[in-house]
Amino acid sequence: MPVAIDYSTYSQYPEEQENFRQERLKYNHVQNLSEIWTITAKAYPDIVALKDPHAPRPSTLTYSQLQQTIRQFAAGLYACGADLQADSPQLPARVALFADNCARWLIADQGIMMAGAANAVRSSQAERQELVYILKDSGSKVLVVENKQTLDKLLPDLQSLPIHLVVILSDEEVSVDLPMKVVNFNQLLAAGEQQSLPEVKADRQTLATLIYTSGTTGQPKGVMLTHGNLLHQITTYGGAIALEPGDKFLSVLPSWHCYERSCEYFVLSKGCTMIYTNIRHIKADLKEFQPELLVGVPRLWENIYEGVQRQFREQPASKQKLVNTFLSLSKKYFYYRRLSQGLDLYHLRAPAITRMVSGLKALILAPFHALGDKLVYQKIRQATGGKVKLAISGGGSLAMHLEDFYEIIGLPILVGYGLTETSPVTNVRRPWHNLRGSSGQPLAATQNRIVDPETYRELPQGEQGLVFLKGPQIMQGYFNKPEATAKVLDDQGWFNSGDLGMITPYGDIVITGRAKDTIVLSNGENIEPQPIEDACLRSPYIDQIMLVGQDQRNLGAIIVANLGALEQWAKEQGLSLQFPVDMDKQAVLDLFRQELNREVRNRPGYRADDRIGVFRLISEPFSIDNGLLTQTLKVRRPVVTERYRDMINSMFN
Repeated sequence: MPVAIDYSTYSQYPEEQENFRQERLKYNHVQNLSEIWTITAKAYPDIVALKDPHAPRPSTLTYSQLQQTIRQFAAGLYACGADLQADSPQLPARVALFADNCARWLIADQGIMMAGAANAVRSSQAERQELVYILKDSGSKVLVVENKQTLDKLLPDLQSLPIHLVVILSDEEVSVDLPMKVVNFNQLLAAGEQQSLPEVKADRQTLATLIYTSGTTGQPKGVMLTHGNLLHQITTYGGAIALEPGDKFLSVLPSWHCYERSCEYFVLSKGCTMIYTNIRHIKADLKEFQPELLVGVPRLWENIYEGVQRQFREQPASKQKLVNTFLSLSKKYFYYRRLSQGLDLYHLRAPAITRMVSGLKALILAPFHALGDKLVYQKIRQATGGKVKLAISGGGSLAMHLEDFYEIIGLPILVGYGLTETSPVTNVRRPWHNLRGSSGQPLAATQNRIVDPETYRELPQGEQGLVFLKGPQIMQGYFNKPEATAKVLDDQGWFNSGDLGMITPYGDIVITGRAKDTIVLSNGENIEPQPIEDACLRSPYIDQIMLVGQDQRNLGAIIVANLGALEQWAKEQGLSLQFPVDMDKQAVLDLFRQELNREVRNRPGYRADDRIGVFRLISEPFSIDNGLLTQTLKVRRPVVTERYRDMINSMFN
């Protein structure tokens, strides 16, 4: 039998040792994810595991009920005739799962694994061609879809695929002329109620899921993650994230995506209550459910920040001035405090005298911050429910003005790093070592290495290069794509992330850009767009931004303007302007030029080539619906470039 990972010698971060010891005792000898639900049902039988208030039929499940429902789903697959014969001991049968956030998603996900199969997952909102490609590429013979609408989208292609069973996660009755059996959620559970379930023989080397990349630059690739890959996340997150049974977690990111998924597995392994929400309801749900844990991507934190700023702009000028004074003093307070603690990225090796003087300055400013907290920041925290113990951000860098804001209001964010190919987390900041600007130190049994992009020679500490990663969470490879796998995964287990970064003296990884996102100007200068974009987002008038300028003399930008902030500005200036119609007026363009110049120049490490020479303003946001954002709210740069090709060309003519 495969042995569990040995963390007994892992002592790099003493603060985590007791947490790791507890996790090892509970889960380190578990061999597959299905075993988790038996353990949690015994440990937390009456604690609410899942709450789905916005489903067509709102539901609440305790841990005991969750384990039973997962088992019924698994047994129901067999009762309805699913052929789940494995290809090999490590390669089980595949079941496609095309659905989005809801309690039934998790039940289906884990029911498929408890039945001894692996799933191939994607959002039900994905394009039909992509879903059909995944069905074919994964070799799935069973299909689980969110609702009849998703099934209807796929109907024209199902006749030619070897699908023999379709499960609809809704309660809809389906009567279609198909050569395969179609059942809904309740029918499947009823069929599985009396059905015996074969013993699952999956171990840590067995494939658990195929998560397909977005495919913005070609056909998507199926990332092969094993039970061991995902169990590593469950047994190591606890070293950095302290949660108690019954703590509440709001789920807002796509459940099928690796980041949200691994977080869900972790919080459920700890006996927490997971509540499904969405962008439309999150503001009200934060106040109603008062979660202890929030997990998001930079765009989510930007949305919350902008909501606060919008309310702030509506206040009388005298109150705005008072709040700005407190914010300015608090910003200085935290700057000096971080400097005194050795937690300023740009002064990690500050002399002892500098740290001591900074500590004294922080001590002088502390009462002003405390007063600001009592009068202002507490009220802002109430918008998140007032009980958040921990907030985690991943899926991209967090702009420094957001770091400032959340630290000041008492909601410091722990930024993590990883990719779908790494299950996904390899690094995360710790509450006791929250080095802003970094993505934290590695998780247990995980290694980081920085290499020269040309020679792959390992670079010394502090130098920028390609980020290579190694650990128990690294994928097996890309499904049926050995050549693509060989390009990123060497025979020693090192994974080429494609990201650029450096490592601090304390082992924190600092991501500086994406190798394939690099913009090369005509003078040969390489520009990493993300840090400059993050700096520009500090402007209240810029909602979203994407830099362009490959092979040009200078950078350009496509900017999604914040129309609400523009209207307020025009009113204060006494200008009779209507937006978005008047966005091309000279006064507006001058405003954005001023904003861009200020924010870019104030960015640490500013160079003359960072200056944005030309820009265009647009009013339509980048979104998932218009195809310009991924499901995890990252800008799809190739798609945006193609959409605005004529506009980009006109910038540089």
